[in-house]
Amino acid sequence: MTVARPTKKPAAKKGAPVPAPKRSSGGLTNSVGKITINDIARLSGVSKKTVSRVINQSPLLNAETRDKVQAIIDQHGYVPDPQARGLAFRRAFLIGLVYDNPNAQYVIDMQQGILDAVRGSGFELIVHPCARTSASFLTELKMFVQRQKLFGVVLPPSVSEDVGACQALADVECPYVRIASIPLDEPQNMVVTNDYRGAYEAALHLADLGHRRVAFISGPKSFRSSHERKRGFVMGLEAKGLKLAANMVAEGAYTFESGWHAARILLARPNRPTAIFAGNDEMATGVYRAAHESGLNIPADLSVVGYDDSSIAAKVWPPLTSVRLPIRAMGRIAAEKLLARAGRGPAKAATEVEVVPSLVTRHSSGPPSA
Repeated sequence: MTVARPTKKPAAKKGAPVPAPKRSSGGLTNSVGKITINDIARLSGVSKKTVSRVINQSPLLNAETRDKVQAIIDQHGYVPDPQARGLAFRRAFLIGLVYDNPNAQYVIDMQQGILDAVRGSGFELIVHPCARTSASFLTELKMFVQRQKLFGVVLPPSVSEDVGACQALADVECPYVRIASIPLDEPQNMVVTNDYRGAYEAALHLADLGHRRVAFISGPKSFRSSHERKRGFVMGLEAKGLKLAANMVAEGAYTFESGWHAARILLARPNRPTAIFAGNDEMATGVYRAAHESGLNIPADLSVVGYDDSSIAAKVWPPLTSVRLPIRAMGRIAAEKLLARAGRGPAKAATEVEVVPSLVTRHSSGPPSA
């Protein structure tokens, strides 16, 4: 019995040219009828890696290159291999918000601002609360960025003031934008809030109303904003020939409870203040409680001024006079600065942006009683 043996195809000669992709009615194809990513790269005049970034909608490309490669993909009907696409993906379209701020409303407003910026951009927000004073803070920050493959990070106070945090992000090549009361970094990495200017206005306002015994409740010493707001308040009083007495200063923690506790101490002084400026609205509402417990009416017996002009300022009674700091806008601007690096944000966002606080006068401040 004779067994038919398969005939071997002659081996290709060394140096023989590789067959070029064939063109069919459906577009460009290779010898097995399917166009490859290499074909797209050759026709576009870019690297295979660049084509992969276009396929994965990577933000690490300029619009001109993205549009050119996408046009070639569309023209030839190229459909990427889903498995290969997954392997090529190296960075998620995620922006992180890393914060240690105890003021819940501040964090909510900041999140809303970032969401305003990323809506429709293909990016999403992921939030990471942390403890800046923890020994594992920097290690956990790096792990968070690497685990989530973040494109960039927004750093509000007081994380934004931590040099080690910024170095940790630089070590893992993660872009960041810092929100802080004074310039701390290169312009493209900063949103400056000028906190002292708002506190200065608050001091002028109380002095113009006729107050001479004024008190100040600061935020925690670990926040630069606490020092800047005190500096501005002192400067404003001095501009009116007044001084902030040492026994008229109490430290809070940017929380309702700390404002209440600090106000109780100040109002128990033998010569109590006729006005209190609190470092944020949360602490100012704590002052309201302490005043009520002391039988004092606002503003007839005690004027109160807060900072941030958060949503609670218009909800308490009487409505709170407060320094408006546009927190939601600050979050939006910070996110836009990150998106600008991806070619998806306004070009002007790449430069430093300064926010100017302003005083919003309501019914919690008035002249001191006789």
